[in-house]
Amino acid sequence: MTTVTAPATATAITPEELEDRPPTRTIIADAFSIAHRNLIALVRTPTTLVFSTVQPIIFVLLFRYVFGGAIKAPGAIPYVDYLMPGVFVQTVTFGSVNTGVGLATDLQTGIIERFRSLPMARSAVLAGRTMADLVRNLFVIVLMVAVGFLVGFRVQSGVLPFLGAVVLMLGFGFAMSWIMALIGLASGNPEAAQAGAFPFMALLVFASNAFVPTATMPRFLQDYANHEPVSAVITAVRFLSEGRSKAAAHIVNGHVVIGNGTTLEHVVVAIAWIVGITVVFAALAVARYRRAV
Repeated sequence: MTTVTAPATATAITPEELEDRPPTRTIIADAFSIAHRNLIALVRTPTTLVFSTVQPIIFVLLFRYVFGGAIKAPGAIPYVDYLMPGVFVQTVTFGSVNTGVGLATDLQTGIIERFRSLPMARSAVLAGRTMADLVRNLFVIVLMVAVGFLVGFRVQSGVLPFLGAVVLMLGFGFAMSWIMALIGLASGNPEAAQAGAFPFMALLVFASNAFVPTATMPRFLQDYANHEPVSAVITAVRFLSEGRSKAAAHIVNGHVVIGNGTTLEHVVVAIAWIVGITVVFAALAVARYRRAV
């Protein structure tokens, strides 16, 4: 009797073997590949990009021409100059919902399982998604700045400070994408991801200084609105857009102005929020992704 030896077959790459690969180079390369894939999908479905800009444009027109006459901005700043930084930050905040919905869709359609079978860093799937949404946010911000100029918004501080404000907004949108990534992975389907994200986003955006001064709010709500991350980023963007003299110089009849302190102080607070949110929720999202797949 002869013994037949089965031929050797290729074995799947185990998570342990994957971890042995050069981590930094692998994650960056894989993340760019996933980002490229998501950007191609975005270009092929331009309606997604169009609809993501419709809502902020409606907010601009609504608050500029319907509510703007009844809302007095603090200090000497025109209301449109007070409004637009809030709209900019609101746009990237609500735009981050696309990250959660996109990941939930990928989970539901099985694409994540296909990524799972490939020899790639698992965190690259999330990083690539957030990087693609960062590019989308840049396009939307540029469009909203153009809309703002059409309705009367003007930058008083100069080009370089305003470019710093744009970088700050992009960083905040990137940080919020990690929160939405966690929600999308936890929900499991796009409808639940969108439904779960809206109350959280509404609490951050509408209970902030985006559209009205916080002095008009009840005391308990003022304490929250003055210290939550959306308000912190909006205040920093206003200082970078308008300059210290216009953004903070007035306290009239007990009304609270846009913010006290220097521009640098507000920028540092905003950066601290961005870094803190990114570090915490990126770790939580990656951990959740490992369990989900």
